[in-house]
Amino acid sequence: MTRIALGVSYNGRAYEGWQSQLGGQTVQDKLEQALTRFGAVDPIKTLCAGRTDSGVHGLMQVVHFDTPLDRDENAWVRGTNSFLPPDIAIQWARHVDSSFHARGSARSRRYAYVLLESPVRPSVDAGQVGWVFRPLALEPMVQAAQALVGEHDFSSFRAAQCQAHSPVKHLMRAEVTRRGAYWRFEFEASAFLHHMIRNIMGCLITIGIGSRPPEWMTEVLLARSRDVAAPTFSPDGLYFLGPVYDPAWGLPQRTPTFDWLP
Repeated sequence: MTRIALGVSYNGRAYEGWQSQLGGQTVQDKLEQALTRFGAVDPIKTLCAGRTDSGVHGLMQVVHFDTPLDRDENAWVRGTNSFLPPDIAIQWARHVDSSFHARGSARSRRYAYVLLESPVRPSVDAGQVGWVFRPLALEPMVQAAQALVGEHDFSSFRAAQCQAHSPVKHLMRAEVTRRGAYWRFEFEASAFLHHMIRNIMGCLITIGIGSRPPEWMTEVLLARSRDVAAPTFSPDGLYFLGPVYDPAWGLPQRTPTFDWLP
């Protein structure tokens, strides 16, 4: 058996998240169907680096699977892509050692949220960016984001249906930048709770529009209660940038995208 790792990008707007469901309308379902059709063998099952919710996009989801097939890396990319819908594409394929695990080998995971600040809702980039119609202030959001860096109990930002064993996560990086009318919020952590970033975004935007001071983020964090935080923000502008692996695995760290995206 050979173990293959794939880098997969997708626009999540049409899908019910990553994880396979009975209805078959998930990114994992479409990917596994395409892999099986290309391989012409028993159904191929994949394991991913990090599951994404309905409407969330992936720039470099990483999966692995085992197969008896002996095909080169380029064949896995081009062959499987021919069976995928246009909003899902394999970006790269690598033969990896059997000890590699898409989830277990990841050192951290990275997400970005792209937000449009405009009096008018998005049109051309609808579904690809979040939207706020009120002006945002940079410094308060930067200050609030930095209060989350470190190892904390993130229960205040955890969805009720979250299945993680522990709410304690290590947030390594939280950055806020702006380019014209677009804002980018980037996060890197050991792992993320269900809806964690969307709940953090709700709080950051509340602070950015001036409804709460930056210190409120610390109050929310220490409360360890979802009831004290802002409402969950839209999934539209959320992108899974991909996992971070030890360089020894030789896997790509990024995939090509528009310059206004992460």
